[in-house]
This record gives sequence, C-alpha cells and structure tokens, in this order.
Amino acid sequence: MKLKRQLLLVLTISTVLGACAQDQPSFDVKKYTQTEEKKDFLVTIHTSLGDMKAVLYDETPLHRDNFLKLIKEGAYDSTTWHRVIKEFMIQGGGIDMKPSTPKRTDRIPAEFDARLFHVKGALAAARQGDRVNPEKASSWCQFYIVQGKKWTKDELTLDQQKLNAGIGKLLQNDKHLALREELIAMQERRDFDGMNKLVMSKASLIESELGISVRKDVSQERIDAYTTIGGAPHLDDEYTVFGQVVEGFDVIDKIAATKTIREKPIENLYLTIEVEEVSKKKLSKQYGISYPEK
Repeated sequence: MKLKRQLLLVLTISTVLGACAQDQPSFDVKKYTQTEEKKDFLVTIHTSLGDMKAVLYDETPLHRDNFLKLIKEGAYDSTTWHRVIKEFMIQGGGIDMKPSTPKRTDRIPAEFDARLFHVKGALAAARQGDRVNPEKASSWCQFYIVQGKKWTKDELTLDQQKLNAGIGKLLQNDKHLALREELIAMQERRDFDGMNKLVMSKASLIESELGISVRKDVSQERIDAYTTIGGAPHLDDEYTVFGQVVEGFDVIDKIAATKTIREKPIENLYLTIEVEEVSKKKLSKQYGISYPEK
C-alpha cells in the first residue's frame, strides 16, 4: 500500500485493482527522501474484533500531541466504541463518559487542512454541533474512524442546495409537467434515492434554462479518493482529521457491521490504544509511507 505522509493519502485509479488482493486501499505517493534515524508514531488500536494501526499527521500538532498524551496515560483503556453507523463511521474514546472522569469543558482548536479529508480510515476528532460550538473545536478525547461508502462524481461535484432550488424553479414551467409528475410519483413511493438521481441527471438542463451553475469545486484528489476508496465527504472541513489507518481496514468494517440500538452496539466493543516510535524508513518500507525532506 502506497501512502503519502504529509498530504492526504490519495488513491489513484491505476492502483485500485492491486489493492483488492490486500483488502485495503492503495494510495498515490510522491518520491521523497527518507531519513532513517528520524522517528514517527505508529498507533495500534486494539479492539474486540481485531487491531488497527494508524499514523498521525504532523499538520495537526495539537490533536496529535493530545492524542498521544491520553494514550500514554492509559486513559483510553477499557473504553468502548459507543456510536456505530454503518457506511459512515465508528466513534470511540469516551473517556468523558466514565463516571469517574471529572467534567471538563476544554476543547482543542480546529486544525483544518484542505489536504486532509475523510477518506476511509481517516482518524478524526468528534465535536459538539455548530450551535454551541461555532468555532468547530474538537472534543478533548472522543474520536472516530471513517468507514463511509463510495460516491459518484456527480454526488461529489453537484451543489445539492443549488440543485434543489434550480429544480424547484424548473418545475414551475408547465413544459416540465412530465418531470414534475415523475418526481411526485417517486415521492409517494418514498423512492428518495431515485429522486436524487433524477434531479442530479437534470443538472445540465437546470444550468442551460436558468443560466445558473449548480457545480461546486472539488479537487481531483478528493474525487479520486471518494469514488474509489470511499469515505464521508460531507464531514470535510467541518471536523479535524488528524491521522489515517494504514492497517486493519477489515476491522473497521467488522465494527461498522455490528448490531446496534440507536447507534449504540448491543454488545460492548472495548478498545485500548498503544503507541510506539518507529523509524520513518521502516514505516516507508512496510506501508509505503513517504516523507518530504525538511
């Protein structure tokens, strides 16, 4: 698996087929010079269903250092995956949910980086909603790992709000009566997925008739990643991504598939986390991680 360390791990279409045999994503990589004596952190997340390994980003030092501190204190020991949503994410690290934990109100300032986004395996910080947390600051302990799903290019590059507003204006014209009736029939059948696909297919018609654009600018690396590996693009630039799983993608899937009641697993899925310092050369050889020379 090839991995680019400082920029986000990005999948290229040419490497997708080779990834299938390993059952984990392959990532694009640029040629950089490694320095053997330098170290990096390799985090191992032990779970009831197997282990995952992840690297942490230097681009998010506040989150990285806080995560490492909690790991070294053993604070995550015997916590659980307390929120699980299939094809979305698995959330854990609820140290603040333990009765013995003193109440804390501190948060970690957001550390957004356009190169770090919510591809499958992204390690990111949970947070409270915008209403009480407009700065999008992160929880001091809770985190999640993305499972997500694969998306089409249209789903990624069409602005849903503009698209919905455009289709509403379009349907006011009686020459689109057939389209209006088709959408109403779909709504009555509760075929909302079909409605979305039909509306997206009318993007060019909306633009030509109304003279507006319903597109949004999405980088090619995000399009490549989300259409091949998958992930949760609607979380981008809203929650801080501070690491990436490099081993144990099947464990993400196993946890995401567990039975839940109101998003909480029926059976407790415990986790503990360890960290070790590993030479960058070893990580590069084992996981294809490359490092830009400083």
